[in-house]
Amino acid sequence: MSEEYTYDLQKLYLEFLQADKELFVQCNAILQPVYFDRKLQTAVTFMQEHVEKYGDMPTIEQMAVKGEVDLQDLRDNTDGHQQWFRDEFEKFCRYKAIEGAILEGAERLERGEYGTVEKLVKDAVAIGLTRELGTNYWDDPAGRIQSIKDNRGQNSTGWKTMDSILYGGFNPGELNIFAGGSGSGKSLFMQNMALTWSQQGKNVVYISLELSEELCAMRLDAMLTDMSTRDVLRKASDVELKVKMTSKTSGRLDIIQMPNGSTVNDIKAYIKEVQINKGIKVDALLVDYLDLMMPVTVKVNPSDQFIKDKFVSEELRNLATELNILFVTASQLNRGSVDEVDFDHSHIAGGISKINTADNLIGIFSSRAMRERGRIQIQFMKTRSSSGVGTKLDLGYSMESLRIFDLDPDDQDEDTTETTSAMMDKLKRRTESEGGKPTANVAAVADHSDKLRGLLKRME
Repeated sequence: MSEEYTYDLQKLYLEFLQADKELFVQCNAILQPVYFDRKLQTAVTFMQEHVEKYGDMPTIEQMAVKGEVDLQDLRDNTDGHQQWFRDEFEKFCRYKAIEGAILEGAERLERGEYGTVEKLVKDAVAIGLTRELGTNYWDDPAGRIQSIKDNRGQNSTGWKTMDSILYGGFNPGELNIFAGGSGSGKSLFMQNMALTWSQQGKNVVYISLELSEELCAMRLDAMLTDMSTRDVLRKASDVELKVKMTSKTSGRLDIIQMPNGSTVNDIKAYIKEVQINKGIKVDALLVDYLDLMMPVTVKVNPSDQFIKDKFVSEELRNLATELNILFVTASQLNRGSVDEVDFDHSHIAGGISKINTADNLIGIFSSRAMRERGRIQIQFMKTRSSSGVGTKLDLGYSMESLRIFDLDPDDQDEDTTETTSAMMDKLKRRTESEGGKPTANVAAVADHSDKLRGLLKRME
């Protein structure tokens, strides 16, 4: 194949570029001197440096003197010729990039750098011209705003209140993370979403790195039938009937348990196997959860959480983008978050790398006491698509069926009052436990009572 890209053909490419500045600008992003014959590399370098310095293409005469190549004038070429050039030049650059990746990869394979080799080849294959030039802000503002209202490309989370903050829901290709402490309900959120999306007709894969497939399935049984897990075990025939009836109008829902320490490559291989063997396209992927995975691109000690999670989160986002798939995972909040009334970046276990990578990061406030009252609270810690950062929402929760659901606005207000009162009582008890004399901390709070009331109000 390389013999097709002769010296004369490569020279023709340069003639097209020299003749049209706009064409050069479009192609310069993938133009590399190393792709060309050695006799033409000087010419390519000179052309790029001249444009960068002077903002215009060098003349044919300048190319002859400085670039050491004689070019023909192609200024009369047609749009059809230019389209041919774009297609051919794109293929040429991609081929040369793949060729270079293979040669470099052979050396890296000998050193055991498997992840790096995969990235080299993947980047080479992805080389192409950008034909979409973006959105002209000044054109059709009404249509642009309407497209947001219509939630084009958005997929509902299953909770209308959450969707309202996210302008409709999640997008394929995004990295969406639920963050919470141990036992806060991260898995429950993801299992509720998996069931909802499947019932919407989507083909869903739920990967668990902690809970067994059987336990995950039993939780889904409870959610679907509105039974307790205890009743699920006692009423197997009723569960079977409900599952089979619902499956007729739902997409696939596959549950797979993978070992702790699995990688993005393990997930990718499984997804590919599902799509080939089952003959379906996977629409949504949920991984429970990020912190239990290991990176592909680097070797890292499992105890080095910051480095590990940085690379894993980046690889997961790349996977979501590559597959163009709805993707949700979860992550732990650190111990410092346990007694907080507001979450911030410092509470994310493993550091800020996950926050930087995530498109949407949603914190979960939950305790057994809250769940017994039928409440789970979430806080939007990061959103790419809205201004809702810091917003808190109350959601309903059933201890029996494990379902998480929207509350009426009146219920949210009522619950806020209840929680605030409870916190004030707690503070009072702390004071009384010291013989009626406030501790230093309580005394400090008492001196700033207005600030305390505001803090407690924001808690819900």
